[in-house]
Amino acid sequence: MSVIQRNTRTIDLSAIENNMRAIRASVPPQAKVLAVVKADGYGHGAVETARAAIRGGAEMLAVAAVSEGIQLRKAGIEIPILVLGAVSPFDVQAGTEYSLIQTVCSPEMVYLCEETGDALGKQTEVHMKIDTGMGRIGVRNEEERDLVLKAAGDCPHVKITGVFTHFSDADGNEDGIAFTKEQYKKFLKLTESLPETVLRHCCNSAAIHRFPEMALDMVRAGISLYGYPPVPTETELKPCMTWTATVSYVKELPAGSFVSYGRTYQNDKPVRAATVTCGYADGYFRSCGKEGYVLIRGKRAKIIGRICMDQMMADVTDIDGVAAGDEVVLMGQSGNESIDAEEIASWTGTISYEILCSSAGRVDRQYFNHH
Repeated sequence: MSVIQRNTRTIDLSAIENNMRAIRASVPPQAKVLAVVKADGYGHGAVETARAAIRGGAEMLAVAAVSEGIQLRKAGIEIPILVLGAVSPFDVQAGTEYSLIQTVCSPEMVYLCEETGDALGKQTEVHMKIDTGMGRIGVRNEEERDLVLKAAGDCPHVKITGVFTHFSDADGNEDGIAFTKEQYKKFLKLTESLPETVLRHCCNSAAIHRFPEMALDMVRAGISLYGYPPVPTETELKPCMTWTATVSYVKELPAGSFVSYGRTYQNDKPVRAATVTCGYADGYFRSCGKEGYVLIRGKRAKIIGRICMDQMMADVTDIDGVAAGDEVVLMGQSGNESIDAEEIASWTGTISYEILCSSAGRVDRQYFNHH
């Protein structure tokens, strides 16, 4: 018995691999490239994304939480994994057991790693986070830096192997560019006394493309790895995700008909409408209803009415032959038309990151590799 697939996100692993190769080629040769695969690989699947990035030349991975790092280790991934979030009493033991690089920004965090490492008979690698203007986590001045370094010197089970900061506005306007340069200067000042063996890294995706001179010892490729560089770049990058659904029903609506909750849409002429098997419970933003489109049979179909929990409706009056079972492209290409995460984000006042990470658990995920 055949079952209509509700909706699917299809990931092109060869595109992820090629994007990593392109980023690797654009970075100064002395700098390592780290692939950021937090948030389930920005919605693309952490394990599969990590493997593709490694094939493309990634030398280290980064996650937001210890649980994400453990998932990669259990999948057999052995290269270094940095946990970007600050180490905590709740997960320091697991992080140490799975040989994850922990982030520290206070003496207390260092001593926490030492206590755990001593109990397990295992040394813990850590990277020290410096707050140069993000206002999130990190040491903020030389005094705080020195306290962390002194604590590490007193702890035989803790080894500082890296130091990093995060740019808050590297993709911004002239003021953002100036602020990023100030962050960079502060980072250099606070790290100049560290041994050469300590990896220094500060470039996120925007800075990789905009400030190659800031690459230092390593760069962190996040959103660009998935084909959405946050600033203009000559590096050829390709989106890796296609999101599709299905037409479940087609009906003729006479003039004056209402569509969906709240009766916010009423047609002033006859309309042929298709019901689509995707709603906000699948991760499609409800606020896209006013401006959004989907692609059916290679043409754009305007979303009409409010997006429901499990379904949405689209105007297919000008698209011949639409029938139940037809593919609906929510994000991707159909014929000569395409919709990407940036465009969807523009309809709802957000950013491509949120669109890529939005899919719910019932959305099927499939992978293919041109190689």
